Amino acid sequence: MQAQTLAAIRFGTGLSPRLGAPDGAEGLLAGLTRADEAVARFPVRSFGDRLADGRQYAELNTARREGGEAERQAMRDFVRSRNRSALMDLAAQLGRAALGPDPFRERLVLFWANHFTIRARNPRLQAAVPAYVDAAIRPNVAGSFSELLRAAVLHPMMLQFLDQHVSAGPGSRAARRGRRGLNENLAREVLELHTLGSDGSYGQADVEGLARVLTGASFNFDEGFEFREAMAEPGVIRVLGREYGGPRPRSPGELADIEAVLDDLSRHPDTARHIARKLAIHFIGDDPDPALVAHLAERFIATDGALLPVYEALLEHPAAWVPRLAKARMPFDFLAAGLRALDLNPMGLEGKWDLLNRHFNQPLELMGQPYQRPPSPAGWPEAAMAWISPQGLAARIKWAMAAPRALARRKGDAPDPRAFLETALADAADADLRFAAAGAESRWDGVGVVLASPAFNRR
Repeated sequence: MQAQTLAAIRFGTGLSPRLGAPDGAEGLLAGLTRADEAVARFPVRSFGDRLADGRQYAELNTARREGGEAERQAMRDFVRSRNRSALMDLAAQLGRAALGPDPFRERLVLFWANHFTIRARNPRLQAAVPAYVDAAIRPNVAGSFSELLRAAVLHPMMLQFLDQHVSAGPGSRAARRGRRGLNENLAREVLELHTLGSDGSYGQADVEGLARVLTGASFNFDEGFEFREAMAEPGVIRVLGREYGGPRPRSPGELADIEAVLDDLSRHPDTARHIARKLAIHFIGDDPDPALVAHLAERFIATDGALLPVYEALLEHPAAWVPRLAKARMPFDFLAAGLRALDLNPMGLEGKWDLLNRHFNQPLELMGQPYQRPPSPAGWPEAAMAWISPQGLAARIKWAMAAPRALARRKGDAPDPRAFLETALADAADADLRFAAAGAESRWDGVGVVLASPAFNRR
């Protein structure tokens, strides 16, 4: 397999008839230092807009409970409008992956968004996940891990997802009034999932210590993040042998202790190994070469967690360019790659809510990756076998055979399956698939055969 084909499939979002394949490692990395054109071309609603939605939801919900049919209808209209805006956010995210000029960036955004998984548990924040990704994840994928960690952990969506906004230090004013207690959810996930890993060198005392340091981090629906001094734990707190805090509670403007402990965790050797292994698993295979993992971890440590050098280490290692495609495309990746190969812009379907729901939202659910609803704080599973189920495969085949025809710009305007195979897979396709595509009963059937093939579902 040619390096360009492998780069487009393994490290990008697939091949396109219009957008050139990345020119190996150099081309992939160049996309991370350019301006982010995909954000401007495929915008999602901002977090400020989603906070405003939350305030409106609360007002309408109060009116619904206290009012009559008119108020209930106003609430139904608002929920319908918000659901439609969420569909457009999904279309925008697919558009970025399918038609964006820097596919390696898009893959990294998906990787880190899964690493720092969140879910909207508060109904006032429904549909706000893409805004969290755009605010906390996307601007930091080529920066330092410490900046990315702080942005994700302290974002209001993470705080609400893991109940940090209700956590109060045992010695805080809020705890003394009997209003709140210590919640360890965020601290545990930061250690187990975000930094050191489940086998990291920490214990229960470190989880509790980190939970105490994090107290005070909260949010409100007017401005977003908020530091609540009354909930902050006073005094000196130990985490992994280091001391944070002082004799008095932290003031509203002082996040120094929280930022310091997150920075220290980002520089820990266990974090380097954990991140290195996750990157290798995501891009290369479920059982990555230990030498590759060690190479990434060494670069992470040597550069103090600078992510661009880590990506360079990934792309320069021979294990990254083994031709065998060992990963299964997750459902979102599969849809994005299909749209990229077909050169279809999902945002062109604005107003066609049934098509957006039937060909994007519902298929994701049937394939096992419901939009904005990850199964746990650990995010979506990486193992290829997690996505190869009878129901998931049936949903992929159904999408491959029906969606391209339904989404085509002009009905009946189907590409020649033989040409489409070269567009979608190039030299990643084998002779059997070429024979099957050429022998399909119709052009659209041939396109479906290519999209449903094992070769197209691997990366």
